[in-house]
Amino acid sequence: MAIDRHNAVPLYHQIYLALRDEILSGQQPFGAILPTEHELGERFAVSRITARRALDELALEGFVERRRRTGTRVCFQASAKPIEANIDQAVESLIAFGRNTRVEVVEITSETADIALAGRMRLPAGAALVRAVRIRWLDDRPLGEIVSYIPETLGRLATRDNLTAQPMLSLLRDAGVAIGAARQTIEAVLATPLLAQALAIEARAPLLRVERLVTDTSDQPVLLTVAHYRADRYRISLDLHETNRIEIGAG
Repeated sequence: MAIDRHNAVPLYHQIYLALRDEILSGQQPFGAILPTEHELGERFAVSRITARRALDELALEGFVERRRRTGTRVCFQASAKPIEANIDQAVESLIAFGRNTRVEVVEITSETADIALAGRMRLPAGAALVRAVRIRWLDDRPLGEIVSYIPETLGRLATRDNLTAQPMLSLLRDAGVAIGAARQTIEAVLATPLLAQALAIEARAPLLRVERLVTDTSDQPVLLTVAHYRADRYRISLDLHETNRIEIGAG
């Protein structure tokens, strides 16, 4: 996440929000060591004093504990127990949702995974990944921004023609990838200026952040997707009776 130097929100609080979102989404799990003040200063191009204020705010809110010599450690643990559902039904629902919306492919790039991203994909740091950014549209209005990562070995699937015509999950399945499981987290966040511009909403408008890690039948991650959907247009319905049917839609 980049910080906006023209935003009225102080830089230290923007960094706090970025780190808090990483903790809440599981990118920085319980026990993880956060970057040092110096490392955060380089990452966000701010002074160590600004970085220190962000870490102090995290500690004040109970997300981390700060100790000399051992650094800043995540002490937050999510109390919610995951809701389990049938993976085949979930995949079909996601594919159907993707086919009912129009996709604009913004960019497709090859990237080197940093430590955090490589850890999520269970790959060595520095491994090659393909990153695809799309905007989903419904009724000629933007619905959400979707950023997906797949291993370089599957990168041939990520072409503009493919991603315009089919959802990523459908492309994986058609390529013979056997989907074994997925873990999805949903949380409410505020739109950054860049997201607000992409989705035609006001800065700090409510968004639903949906992160999904998909693994194959050997439990190897094959797709990591981080999507931000307009909260006024996106919904997820869970039928918790009998087969735990899932419906994903927009309005």
